Amino acid sequence: MLPHSYELPAALLLVLGGALSCFAGYRLFKVVLGIYGFILGAMIGSSMMAASNTTGMVLAALAGGVVGALLLMFAYFIGIGLVGAGLGALVAHVGWGYVGTGDPPAIAVIVLAIVGAIGAMVLQRYVIIVATAFGGAWTIIVGAVAAATDRAAARAASTVDVWILYPMTPAPGRAWVPIAWVLLGLVGAGVQLGVTGRKSN
Repeated sequence: MLPHSYELPAALLLVLGGALSCFAGYRLFKVVLGIYGFILGAMIGSSMMAASNTTGMVLAALAGGVVGALLLMFAYFIGIGLVGAGLGALVAHVGWGYVGTGDPPAIAVIVLAIVGAIGAMVLQRYVIIVATAFGGAWTIIVGAVAAATDRAAARAASTVDVWILYPMTPAPGRAWVPIAWVLLGLVGAGVQLGVTGRKSN
């Protein structure tokens, strides 16, 4: 979570980081790992602070982000497995939205995360391209929806002046989100396979 005043800059950074991942994720994989490590670390770090402590939230987000980025960048192969696992968990959450309500069963998330991790290690290049394209597409959508949200209405509806990032549910009730995610992910994968992720001879 971050103060509401940081929502728009954070949302724009999500869009930019997502675009980098979506369209050049394979070529810049270590950078992409650093970006997602930073996002994850910042989310965890800032959530450990009280909502009333604005300075503490920002400092914890920065510290957690740096630690998360360093961990994923230095743990390259672990990072590949985690990217595959993350993609599997994302597929479980998005797919469950069509067949049930609430969160998907834990066993489904675990199984798809394991399958994704194994697949990422066996077919590294293609899994990295697909995972970064679809992960980047989702990040673009999360950031774009957050940037387009009426922040004044969000603050009025909130009991505390903080913005909480919900990366798995960026826009409840908006049927276009999964369709846009798939289309943008396919475009990103195509760009990477044909241009940015092409193997050099």
